Amino acid sequence: MKTIAVLTSGGDAPGMNAAVRAVVRTACENGIRVLGVVRGYNGLINGDFVEMDLRSVSDIINRGGTILYSARSTEFATEEGMRKAIRTCREYGIEGVVVIGGDGSFRGARDLSERGIPCVGIPGTIDNDIACCDYTIGYDTCLNTIMEMVDRIRDTSESHDRCSVIEVMGRHAGYLALNSGIACGATAILIPEVDFDIEKHVIERMKKTQRTDKKHFIIVVAEGVGVDVKKLAEEIQAKTGVESRATVLGHTQRGGYPTAKDRIMATRMGNYAVKLLMKDIGNRVVAAQKEEVLDFDIFEALNMKKSIDMELYNVAHEVSI
Repeated sequence: MKTIAVLTSGGDAPGMNAAVRAVVRTACENGIRVLGVVRGYNGLINGDFVEMDLRSVSDIINRGGTILYSARSTEFATEEGMRKAIRTCREYGIEGVVVIGGDGSFRGARDLSERGIPCVGIPGTIDNDIACCDYTIGYDTCLNTIMEMVDRIRDTSESHDRCSVIEVMGRHAGYLALNSGIACGATAILIPEVDFDIEKHVIERMKKTQRTDKKHFIIVVAEGVGVDVKKLAEEIQAKTGVESRATVLGHTQRGGYPTAKDRIMATRMGNYAVKLLMKDIGNRVVAAQKEEVLDFDIFEALNMKKSIDMELYNVAHEVSI
């Protein structure tokens, strides 16, 4: 290939810049021209490109967010939008595209591949919910950010004998909630993959630990369970007598310097994606499994299902009394 494009799509994730850097430098070192697509699939439709070279990605490996910006494109989801994107690719001589994002981004990559523009997806999402992957770019940074913030909240909870009910991200997946709950010693963890009863899984657990002279509590709730954490805090206070406060961590979880793990994995995945395109291989998703980088057919990847580790879930609750 002589020219490829790279874009970031969907929610931003720490480590996306490291992946962009790896794509650009791998391509440049192999004599391939790289166009950075600004604001995801919208940029691909409108021809919003920036020429990238070795120096244009200097000093971005440590930055959160994405220098290419990101956006969700409703136009690209239409047949006409898809045709515009393909025409733009042909006009600029783009022979392959690296797409960094989540499931929705990969569906766009699949549709482009089907229409003759080879695409390779790199999983970049803090939710860690890509089924073919053990690990997605951004997850480790987000998890460590949550842990740090919950640790700070714990300090004030302990000082005032309070219960802190903390909502973390995870619209359809509980990986962040489960693992941050374990890392922070949460008394209860509510995730969308497991049915729960507030009385049994929160109130009764707190009362049980109160009898062992515990006076402050952390409850971690994934946003995807649909619980209003403010109302939950009020219910806890009314039923246990423990002063309770709700905290929604929100988009602070997305930002910050990527961890070493995210930088290294993003670099490996970006390099791997370009090597696939150099072999004229598209319609693939790069994945990390047991520290190994490999790839799957996009159709196969999108049809896979990822389940929560119930053994880990049980461990979390067994040790948090």
